Amino acid sequence: MGIRTRRYGVKEHRYEVTTEWTGNQGQGTRGYQSYSRDHVISGAGKYGDILASSDPAFLGDKTRYNPEDLFLSSLSACHMLWYLHLCSSHGVAVTSYADVAVGVMVESKDQSGRFTKVTLHPEVEIEDADQIERARALHADAHRMCFIANSCNFPVEHEPTIKSRD
Repeated sequence: MGIRTRRYGVKEHRYEVTTEWTGNQGQGTRGYQSYSRDHVISGAGKYGDILASSDPAFLGDKTRYNPEDLFLSSLSACHMLWYLHLCSSHGVAVTSYADVAVGVMVESKDQSGRFTKVTLHPEVEIEDADQIERARALHADAHRMCFIANSCNFPVEHEPTIKSRD
């Protein structure tokens, strides 16, 4: 939602999404297997909905995004957006960027779980081969600036591949 207010000289951003469960198959949650984990994520003024479920290991629909996928995508996108900004600010012309984010989650005996590590694997193409080392170094700055990574209590690593068009 991005509402901004100032409190004590600090910018505060507020975000809002709606998650609606669509998995009632007529019996509600009377039994663990009596309902679907399907849900829709939407936001006011946003284009389109995100169809989501739980991971198939937790009886979800494998064709829909699950919270873990969305979490990884948030880390990946935040890093990418900061990286592109920093490259732009430092005169590094990026011509393509793709990332495969990989996360490790462990499940506890009580069935709770937590991520223990996420590794981003950005593949970046830049215009000038002479700027490859600068482009590589900017990943550390992007990591330091990423709001999502700064909110995690586990390591978020990045293993970039940088190449030039020439």
